[in-house]
Amino acid sequence: MEENIKDKTIRIGTRGSKLALWQAEHTAEKLQAAGLKTELVIISTKGDQVLDKSLDKIGSKGVFTEELEVSLRDGSIEIAVHSAKDVQSSIPADLELLAFMEREQVHDVILSFDPNFKLERDSKVVIGTSSTRRRALLKKYYPNVTTAESRGNLQTRLKKLEDKQFDALMLAYAGVYRMGYDNLIVHDFPSEEFVPAAGQGSVAIECAKDLEPELKQSIKEALNHTETYTCLLAERAFLRTMEGGCSIPSFALAHLEDGTVSIHGGIVSLDGKTLLQETMTAPAAEADALGIKLAKTILAQGGDQILKSIKEQRA
Repeated sequence: MEENIKDKTIRIGTRGSKLALWQAEHTAEKLQAAGLKTELVIISTKGDQVLDKSLDKIGSKGVFTEELEVSLRDGSIEIAVHSAKDVQSSIPADLELLAFMEREQVHDVILSFDPNFKLERDSKVVIGTSSTRRRALLKKYYPNVTTAESRGNLQTRLKKLEDKQFDALMLAYAGVYRMGYDNLIVHDFPSEEFVPAAGQGSVAIECAKDLEPELKQSIKEALNHTETYTCLLAERAFLRTMEGGCSIPSFALAHLEDGTVSIHGGIVSLDGKTLLQETMTAPAAEADALGIKLAKTILAQGGDQILKSIKEQRA
């Protein structure tokens, strides 16, 4: 590594929630282990500031990333750390996703302070979630469940649960585990049924395209997990082609084995009544094209009508 790269401090842009800081500190540790200097820069995003509206009401595009991207452009940070599932489907032309860090388990879970809480097919309970995908899948598989809006960081949501604003809380396992709340997990959803959002469980590293090439390469070598990167290329190509951000009830999960990537993805209507899903495989080198092919198949099967209906309902 060249001396000037070693001497440079990599400023890491992050949101200020405990989970975001965990992700940024984890990133910093990996960079430091590779001999690079780091500094955390905390940046507040629209998604952190506007908590009284659901994501689909405030416009999901870049809601957790836009302010960090401004800082990438003006050079006040070298990289931005995001939950991969929060990154908008299309990245601005002057920026790039440099790395995807090794993925945690991807499934969704239910949290409750009642260790005897059971989620059955006919359960009549109120579950807190801010995810359109989770709400729609709950309507399909648990038609008697009522959902309640649950915005805010994990600690804010747990306070709402403690205050009995709902009976249980539905979240991604990865964040719950990273924050040390896995003792509150009372139900694990199988990822084959409750297929996660594209990118769920991974941390994405974004930078400006014109960041010094040597520095960019050093950061990528320290942070990127090749298998996760390939899988997320497929998932994000699917998401981009579906033209769906995190407020669209689409889902995608890819696996890589023996040089072959397989992806299972689809979309569910808001009422849970229509579920379209397919699985496709291709050589790992064709991950991006595979995600596009899957999305086009789902759209042709009626996914385009589901998206049109969602837009009309929100107009």
